[in-house]
Amino acid sequence: MIGTLALLVMAQTQQWPQHSLDRPRPPVVDPGPERSPSRPPSDAIVLFDGTNLSQWRADDGTAARWIVREGYVEVKPHTGMLVSARGFGDVQLHIEWRTPTPPQGESQERGNSGVFLMGIYELQVLDSYQNDTYPDGQAGAIYGENPPLVNATRPPGQWQTYDVVFHRPHFKADSSLASPARMTVFLNGVLVQDNFELVGPTANQARPPYRAHADKLPLKLQDHGNPIRYRNIWIRELPEGS
Repeated sequence: MIGTLALLVMAQTQQWPQHSLDRPRPPVVDPGPERSPSRPPSDAIVLFDGTNLSQWRADDGTAARWIVREGYVEVKPHTGMLVSARGFGDVQLHIEWRTPTPPQGESQERGNSGVFLMGIYELQVLDSYQNDTYPDGQAGAIYGENPPLVNATRPPGQWQTYDVVFHRPHFKADSSLASPARMTVFLNGVLVQDNFELVGPTANQARPPYRAHADKLPLKLQDHGNPIRYRNIWIRELPEGS
């Protein structure tokens, strides 16, 4: 059974149909120039330092097939997701990404990928610089659930930065939902998600309900057929209840 809190969150989210093109677009904010990667905190788990994919696997458990070069890893289209070798629950995540230049395609076909917390809850990656799409699917959106507060993307070919605080959902002994997942996101240093409570797993043209799952699950990066680049990926595990 879904709790009262989750129902309230769902009602707020469903004020607009999912992927509605009539929904108001978030205002555009200039986040300033791109910045060089900074050193991870001393207690961070470094998932990608620009040299190898030892911390990653393919979605089927075999060796990762994405391309590492010049300090970044690039999606090798149609090879499947990149999956972290270990699982995580409550975390602080830092990840930098870059969409192709010159840009190709429009809307969801331009520079599309995604960061899946616990492999289930997607923070959208997209070239949203002067590229119109449905607001709950642009960069900084919790995909299909909540648009970003603002559009703080840089032009394609420049590095973008996500800093994320994620709290996993909690389930009761009978597998019903006790409390939903929550996500706070900064895109290029600008707040775009403010402790948003997810209504369930993210999905395209669907709103699946929560289903009980493990306390820790792998991080996943999406292969959507576009050669997106990632670099400087690190994560800090947070104490439960923080």
